[in-house]
Amino acid sequence: MIITQTYTQLYRDALLNDVIPFWQIHSIDQQDGGFFTCLDQQGNVYDTDKFIWLQARQVWTFSMLYNKVEQRSDWLKAAQHGADFLKKYGRADDGSWYFSLTRDGRPLVQPYNIFSDCFATMAFGQLSLATVNDEYAQIAKLTFEQILRRRDNPKGQWNKAIAGTRPLKNFALPMILCNLSLEIEHLLDRQLVEQTIDECIHEVMDVFYDPESGLIRENVTPDGQFSDSYEGRLLNPGHAIEAMWFIMDLATRRNDRALLEKAVRITLDTLDYAWDTQYGGLFYFMDSQGHPPQQLEWDQKLWWVHVETLVTLLKGYQKTGNQVCWTWFERVHAYTWAHFPDPINGEWYGYLNRQGDVLLPLKGGKWKGCFHVPRGLYQCWLTLNSLYLAE
Repeated sequence: MIITQTYTQLYRDALLNDVIPFWQIHSIDQQDGGFFTCLDQQGNVYDTDKFIWLQARQVWTFSMLYNKVEQRSDWLKAAQHGADFLKKYGRADDGSWYFSLTRDGRPLVQPYNIFSDCFATMAFGQLSLATVNDEYAQIAKLTFEQILRRRDNPKGQWNKAIAGTRPLKNFALPMILCNLSLEIEHLLDRQLVEQTIDECIHEVMDVFYDPESGLIRENVTPDGQFSDSYEGRLLNPGHAIEAMWFIMDLATRRNDRALLEKAVRITLDTLDYAWDTQYGGLFYFMDSQGHPPQQLEWDQKLWWVHVETLVTLLKGYQKTGNQVCWTWFERVHAYTWAHFPDPINGEWYGYLNRQGDVLLPLKGGKWKGCFHVPRGLYQCWLTLNSLYLAE
């Protein structure tokens, strides 16, 4: 199928000739270490604060490319450059990772956000594979163990909710643990890996999944029940769909066809619910009962939601042959490539309004860095190439 080959080349070239060079040229802080992530449309630095999870994500990205695409010395050098900054400044005394630092590494925001720890684990785990460096491996392993200890109360002393009034647990951590456990599998006891996978599959596919609607809830009560509240009705379609490609990978690992089919079904049900039939694209937040969402940015169209959806649809098509996945892929691909990439300055915009116009002309900021776009392009390229070779 010629179109598959064309898609393959598009995703490969965008990754290697556009997105990665953009970050190599503009983001590396040669003076103080680490990376700048607040980059404007042209790649100019407009703020120098350094956010731990974006620093770690960029270390992971360059390490992953070195490990899986080509052992390029400049990629490894970039990864080690970021890791040295993180190792020197990123952790509090108890080993947890701060949320943000000043340019020169002074702590700005306390380690309230467990996802700083999650992405530090990913970063040092992937870099340990590239370097066979035991210090990197130990940082990844110890951080992962700390995540498991904190998983029932991720924010700890920084939790602002009143305990006991409306206790809820959030989807994001079990979702990311599905992927994280495989990222550092080479460092962990096999029994711990399999136990973590079992628990995460159960949480994602049974506890947070609502069989009546076919959708994934973003928050549930501690015993997995529905909470009729803003938080309990909240849907995050991007989270749900991204989680499904993690589940598809786990289902493939375990040769579990039923789990694979369920992940595809949830993906397609989420797309049916969250696709904007008027303007195209996927909504950022929704209410499971059709009420007005609490988030004022609910109707924005975000880069990561769309690129993760492309990954999931391609994996669903590759692993099951479900033609609906390919039909949706072409629809989401057309919307994504018409709106997010910047053909003049490079890289992708992150935030569009509902109509699909650029809302913020930044290429990086507090939440967008060198991660979702390159990882998504790599995953799509890999899957498309596999489909092409199988024809």
